[in-house]
Amino acid sequence: MSNPVSSDTTAVQTQGSVGEVFLAFLKLGVMSFGGPIAHLGYYRDELVIRRRWLDEATFADLIALCQFLPGPASSQVGFSLGVLRGNGLLGGLAAWFAFTMPSALIMFAFAEVSGRFTGPIAQGFLHGLKLVAVAVVSQAIWGMSKSLTPDRTRGAIALAALAVVVLFPGSLAQVSAIALGALAGLWLCRGEATAISGRLSFPVSRSAGGVALVLFALLLLLMPAVAAATASHALAMFDAFYRSGALVFGGGHVVLPLLQSQVVTPGWVSNEAFLAGYGLAQAVPGPLFTFSAYLGAIMNTPPNGPAGAAIALFALLLPGMLLVYGMLPFWDALRARPAAQAAMRGTNAAVVGILGAALYHPVWTAAILTPRDFALALFGFLLLVVWKMPSWTVVVLLAAIGTMSALI
Repeated sequence: MSNPVSSDTTAVQTQGSVGEVFLAFLKLGVMSFGGPIAHLGYYRDELVIRRRWLDEATFADLIALCQFLPGPASSQVGFSLGVLRGNGLLGGLAAWFAFTMPSALIMFAFAEVSGRFTGPIAQGFLHGLKLVAVAVVSQAIWGMSKSLTPDRTRGAIALAALAVVVLFPGSLAQVSAIALGALAGLWLCRGEATAISGRLSFPVSRSAGGVALVLFALLLLLMPAVAAATASHALAMFDAFYRSGALVFGGGHVVLPLLQSQVVTPGWVSNEAFLAGYGLAQAVPGPLFTFSAYLGAIMNTPPNGPAGAAIALFALLLPGMLLVYGMLPFWDALRARPAAQAAMRGTNAAVVGILGAALYHPVWTAAILTPRDFALALFGFLLLVVWKMPSWTVVVLLAAIGTMSALI
């Protein structure tokens, strides 16, 4: 997908118009299939190689920042590129909106028709999507374990995190596992500091960054109390999705166990509908976090429909955007500190364990009901990992098999 880097990629332009940013990311939003890693490849091809908005070193440093922070890395990189090219916050918002809306509209449309999609054929189709979720989450664990738990120490941290989440179900256990992973990383993962190069210079002042970080913290700490005091389901929804978005380390798939505990456990969304939407989300372009638009639309309690979709989508993506905007003016100083690098090694290892627990429950327990289900899920996993097929083709294939099985 990516072209070789030519020697003239350092000849970059640093500013453009907000309209240019919007159109560039709208194109990316409708063609970026394949998940967050593929999104970064599309960004590089379109914005580094072809348009020359920035050079390779700056792009790599920006990816490092967004991997350091919780939130959807590909959306955060896109938002930051919009800030850089569009000369400020308006450019970042244009990039975020254009990249996110195509897939969000598709997920909302699926939510609107899913309630009327009933009968054996519909059940077969939705079961096929659940099998997709097994294959995709397994692929995510397979790939992340190789890069995030490459040694015994980080493998042990991952196993400890898995044990914490399995023995103590709920979102508090997931947050605790991440925190313990960071502490273990500080203690056990202090290897050689990762070399850094170049400087990141964005049109964001330290005061503006500080305001964004304070707002992030206030919403995270105060919103639960406000939602409880008002007994408002809209505020409770905002709080649930905001906290999920604020605690997602390691990529979009890690949001699965967090969202499951927030919306399925209290009975807002059934586990079957949750997994069906997650499976379909693999087939659409753009960020996986637009799965939230589907969840908000199918809520059992109002606000649902368009209002619920808007609340859920905005709340899930907001913390990641606040964090990356707040960190842009401070990242150069922080990224060179060995302690920060060690903590992130431990955090990333814990993420692998949390995702492993989610693979068992709710993904596996809801989808693998017969030996045939196991065979089909394994088939999808091999298509993704061995044959490197795009995820959307696996979605289409397994959904079609599920539908045909219902007809036989």
